[in-house]
Amino acid sequence: MTQHFQGRSQTRLRSQGDSISAAVPMGTEILTMDGVLPVEFLEVGDRIITRSSGALRLRGIVRQKTPADLRLVHITPDALGGKPDCETLLPPQQRILIRDWRAKALWGAEQARVAAARLIDGEFIKWSDKRPAALFSLHFARAEVIYANGLELVTAPLTMPAR
Repeated sequence: MTQHFQGRSQTRLRSQGDSISAAVPMGTEILTMDGVLPVEFLEVGDRIITRSSGALRLRGIVRQKTPADLRLVHITPDALGGKPDCETLLPPQQRILIRDWRAKALWGAEQARVAAARLIDGEFIKWSDKRPAALFSLHFARAEVIYANGLELVTAPLTMPAR
């Protein structure tokens, strides 16, 4: 089941079968104004440190059971120029902000927002059979770049279902 938290209300946001493009598994450490906290401890209104806009209040959290057919990407510590800080699992479509030689060499830009699956090299970044119990999506008014396990991850903007 998917849970969407915005203020005090809980609304079903999406089904398990929908594409998961911006989420992190339980246990992922997020940089906040209160320090580094596991994603499952965050609440709407917490101040999250973003690369793109400084400290912002979290406007929504989506917690959903990891779909049985979702294969995650495993990133080993230091695989991306000293990042992440620890072993990290991400959905394949989760975009990562790359700001090192890879961005210039592979995408011809100083920085690139790249889906985790496009970074798979078979050694340091590879497919995983691990399945966390839940995935969490963090939402702000617009897409932001947050710090998760030391990686710079792109969030999805908050969208509400039509009434």
